[in-house]
Amino acid sequence: MSDKIQTDPEAALQAGEAANQPDVNAAPTPEDPLAVALAELAAEKAKNLDLADQFLRSQADMQNTRRRAEEEVAKARKFAVEGFAESLLPVCDSLEAGLAHKDATAEVIREGAEATLRQLKGALERNRVVEINPPAGTRFDPHQHQAISVVPADQEPNTVVGVLQKGYLIADRVLRPALVTVSQSR
Repeated sequence: MSDKIQTDPEAALQAGEAANQPDVNAAPTPEDPLAVALAELAAEKAKNLDLADQFLRSQADMQNTRRRAEEEVAKARKFAVEGFAESLLPVCDSLEAGLAHKDATAEVIREGAEATLRQLKGALERNRVVEINPPAGTRFDPHQHQAISVVPADQEPNTVVGVLQKGYLIADRVLRPALVTVSQSR
């Protein structure tokens, strides 16, 4: 093998330029710390803007949800008695029909009143209005009964002797307590 010296000036020039070019496959050189910090700052600003946008959207969604819930509650309050009123309309119709009969006998009026009362009680039950009518001997319950008087009786003390006025519950909440007389303690 012979060592030849290149005498081609153009080839020598290309070889020199190649030596001055940075090698693409070589490890990266350390960058300027200011440039790195500015790049990180720009990335953090973009991330901050994205988070601020997400926060504002979340706030808007929350306000919309709150507004819709308030509107639904307002509608529920406004129309809460609608179903109850609808169930009472037939009772009203029955009373008006009974009053329209001018020549009705006492017996017919009584039958009509009893039928209307059954309608009313049915409407109350459908709307979860339940009667409080404790039988005699029932233990006095201050949550559902209101004692009007205490009387001597041959019963256990603090038991119901009689009901003066029925009470009512609506959805397990006392609408009106039953007015009762209670047996006296011995």
